[in-house]
Amino acid sequence: MTGDAKTENSPALVISIFLALTMLFYFAGAWLIFRLSSATPLMLSVGLAAVVTCLLTRKELRTLGWRWGGGKIQWLNYILPLFYAALAYGLIWALGLGDWYNVDFVQGQKESYNLVPWSNNAVIVLHFLLTATVSFVLLLPSVLGEELGWRGLLVPELFKLMPFTGVALLSGLLWAVWHWPLMFRGLYGMGEATPFLYQLAFFTLCIMSMSVVVTYFRLKTDSVWPAVIFHMSHNAFLQKFFGPMTEGNANSAWFLDEFGLVVPSVMMVIAVYYGRRGSREFAAIKT
Repeated sequence: MTGDAKTENSPALVISIFLALTMLFYFAGAWLIFRLSSATPLMLSVGLAAVVTCLLTRKELRTLGWRWGGGKIQWLNYILPLFYAALAYGLIWALGLGDWYNVDFVQGQKESYNLVPWSNNAVIVLHFLLTATVSFVLLLPSVLGEELGWRGLLVPELFKLMPFTGVALLSGLLWAVWHWPLMFRGLYGMGEATPFLYQLAFFTLCIMSMSVVVTYFRLKTDSVWPAVIFHMSHNAFLQKFFGPMTEGNANSAWFLDEFGLVVPSVMMVIAVYYGRRGSREFAAIKT
């Protein structure tokens, strides 16, 4: 009985099964992208891999981090992406790397909301509020699917084998690599506006920087929800508001979004801060 328990609870075994299932389910999720015109099934496939891994290894599903983790922590993880997105795009607009705001996008929102008589400023405020609430909430199923795998299962298992910095960077790299096939296929990224390797490098930096932050909060709270909220907030504000609201110019693609210079660079600074905190705070646990 003791030997079986050790085998069932071996982090290396759990991680290996999870990664194998993630690769297997990836193909089904990617296929459904074309059938449903949505990335949600692909994102959910990671969570499915985590749940099936738990069932196969007799690992309790509660270990995926279902506890809430505290209201203040959740608010912080909601605000952080808004802060760095606003800071990054504020720099972009101030330096003339892109302009505030995209008139065509605002006009499209007027028509979409059936509010053509409204002023541009009023529609921008409304769109921000809807992004911060409705768009944010609608991301829950797909983001929760991803986070159950990467942070719910993978991060705690890796932490049994290596220190905080290794966990944050390795899980972040795996998370980034998981996105790469979409970029190879041209389904994700800036197209041909900048060299592919340039986009790949900055996207990977962005994802790994995000990983440092959410890994810190996953281990700090023993909850997956801070990572879920952080991820939802990141996607909502960058993809639904700041990105489309920016009027690009001839050189903007080199600086915008997760695939350009500015957002990943700002994220890296935040990651260094949480990386240092994590290395210090979790060192005692490992010893």
